[in-house]
Amino acid sequence: MKLKKVIIIGGGASGIMAAISAARKGAGVTLLEHMDRVGKKILSTGNGKCNYTNRVQDKSCYRGENPSFAWPVLKQFGFGDTLKFFLELGIYPKEREGYLYPASGQASSVLDVLRMELSRLSVNVVTGADIKEIKKNQRGFHIETSQSSFHGDACIIACGLKAFPKSGSDGSLFPHIEKLGHTFIDIVPALVQLKAKQSFFKSIAGIRSDISVELYVNQKLIARDRGEVQLTEYGISGIPVFQISRFAARALAENKNTQAVLDFTPYLSMEELKEELNRRFYREGAKKDCEEALIGFFPKKLIPVLLKECEIEIHKNAGILTERELKKLAEEIKYMHITITGTKGFEHAQVCAGGVNTEEINPETLESKLVTGLYFAGEVIDIDGICGGYNLQWAWASGYVAGLHGAE
Repeated sequence: MKLKKVIIIGGGASGIMAAISAARKGAGVTLLEHMDRVGKKILSTGNGKCNYTNRVQDKSCYRGENPSFAWPVLKQFGFGDTLKFFLELGIYPKEREGYLYPASGQASSVLDVLRMELSRLSVNVVTGADIKEIKKNQRGFHIETSQSSFHGDACIIACGLKAFPKSGSDGSLFPHIEKLGHTFIDIVPALVQLKAKQSFFKSIAGIRSDISVELYVNQKLIARDRGEVQLTEYGISGIPVFQISRFAARALAENKNTQAVLDFTPYLSMEELKEELNRRFYREGAKKDCEEALIGFFPKKLIPVLLKECEIEIHKNAGILTERELKKLAEEIKYMHITITGTKGFEHAQVCAGGVNTEEINPETLESKLVTGLYFAGEVIDIDGICGGYNLQWAWASGYVAGLHGAE
């Protein structure tokens, strides 16, 4: 039987997995990467510790124009499959609240075992290979690169999008994908920091606190999350911000009014907050000014900002604050409105939202509905996950499925 040849374009997580999957199926595999080595982006995941999957798998963890597209793929290679796959390669899992990391605490361990498996399976890894042309003919795919030309019976595109372009995801393959007849859902940064209009952020930069964040687009609540938010000189960051950022980025791209509402006491109801403020200002505030009355309740740098936004004089005696002023302060603490003006861009984004339209891809095999023998894997498809190992789980699953069916 003739050995089937599979060409994979893109040596990130999904491309490496596609190569391993296809090679295990018996195909002759060539992996093309235009950077000087494969898997660079893997090294930066999980702050260098590589949160490679998550025990909790739910449809709400994946997003896109058609999020349910991800489910047939994840059913073929889910959490248990990922756990077993990496355990067999040598990665012993360390779990924290459902998040899985290698016991070594090093993302480099994950990349090391993947590269070892590529070598064991005799995958032809070609680095520094810039794609010049992808042609489909009767015999398969002819791919011209800066290194050489390659021929394959099947071609898997796993080039990523534009997030963290230093790792190789720079959008350079998009024109080739469009030339093959495919279309893109508009690409915007996701899992990224958000910029805000308000000038006071410079004075509160560095604060990390338990904050609830709600995102409003054209006055409609679109998303919310809660956790440790970082206040920065440009706006807001942290996992809760990352979780809602794709919706903000999309709204901004469409020139829609985009606002976030911050709740600095998500652990208190409004009534509980008012009671605490009454205690601090009226019952214990006779010998304190307004700033002093809030010390111990909020980070010190935040207090002047909260008071100033309510037009309350910082050194006014706390005990003579009017009920109207105290009510306004409570509302500012629970519902601080900030105007979102942008994101920190693709350079800082962990992933992108958007990508190749899923209507043009078979969800069972990840083969193109337009070009026989052409497959897609990973972030280049219009599927993105929330924080917590979901984007890597999508990379492993989609890479496995594309490699499996591409080799058949």
